[in-house]
Amino acid sequence: MKTLIAFLLLPVFVFAQVKKEKFTVNGTVTGLSDGAEVKITTASDNSEVAKGKVAKGKFSVSGEIADPNLYYIVLGKQQPQHIFLEPRTISITGDVNKPKELKINGSQSHLDFISFKDTFNPLFADLNAVAAEINKATPGPQYDELMKRYEGVNAAIQAKIDEFIAGKPSSFVSLFLISVTAQVTDDAMKLEDRFNKLSDNVKKSDIGKSLSDYIAYNKVGAIGTEAIDFTQPDTNGNPVSLSSFRGKYVLIDFWASWCGPCRNENPNVVQAYNKFSNKNFTVLGVSLDQPNAKQKWLDAIAKDNLTWTQVSDLKFWNNDAAVAYHVQAIPTNFLVDPQGKIIGKNLRGPALEAKLCELLGCN
Repeated sequence: MKTLIAFLLLPVFVFAQVKKEKFTVNGTVTGLSDGAEVKITTASDNSEVAKGKVAKGKFSVSGEIADPNLYYIVLGKQQPQHIFLEPRTISITGDVNKPKELKINGSQSHLDFISFKDTFNPLFADLNAVAAEINKATPGPQYDELMKRYEGVNAAIQAKIDEFIAGKPSSFVSLFLISVTAQVTDDAMKLEDRFNKLSDNVKKSDIGKSLSDYIAYNKVGAIGTEAIDFTQPDTNGNPVSLSSFRGKYVLIDFWASWCGPCRNENPNVVQAYNKFSNKNFTVLGVSLDQPNAKQKWLDAIAKDNLTWTQVSDLKFWNNDAAVAYHVQAIPTNFLVDPQGKIIGKNLRGPALEAKLCELLGCN
């Protein structure tokens, strides 16, 4: 089920890589028996990049990579350890039984990666923990407080991302950082701004080009862009277009009767609608309910007191509007201004009312 996505500790984008250069990893690691295998694999799918054997406590493995990127090194039967490789000679020293204390030298990218982990892993863990609580919560003050906590941790992450990139614009770890935090940034324009702060050699790399394509794709529906018009049948089968609401502030609310977090969020949307519907604001609900499940959709509308216009083509995740807006998880919403421009996205909990107060006043 696609709901609120908890951030993964170290997700890795899979990038196409073309031009490659040689790297070598030399190791002097105690505790490894002669003949033990040493392997380096990709962090994305564990594909083998290089391997060798230990002889008299030493090993040397070589391979080819295109750009500095995150990989795994497997020493004998030990658990894989992350290594941020560069196309150069790198050394590893230490005790195989103390994997967290292994010293990796010769790769500035790996040193940057250590800084990345020290800074962001605690924040990612906090975000995951709060997201897990949100997915279990029911509507009410506790849910709203959890959303505030989530936004607070996310804000701290966003500030640290900008700080890291500003200090390391020529590091491939900054490029990696933009990639792995894309789903909690949720703002393609911000991603593009961060990407543009990187050095040219990083941006023009194969990985950089892939991220640039990803950003272009995700600029669809971004804040500051024109809302994409669409037409879908309402609960009575009558066609309704987004453009028919031009002149109003409109919250396009993607949800579904089967989506627990959506149903938990509905009371907040109801509260905002009741407070601001007389101030040139409305909601257009777009349901990702499944084919042949119209009654479940109608029952959820009635039970949750959703009195605004509701539309759906009942195509589940293939809902035409959801596809056009690249909706990958629900609840997802877009706030559109009277001129048809997107001015807010994923305004949940008290954030929606706060934004509407800013725009329309609370009195």
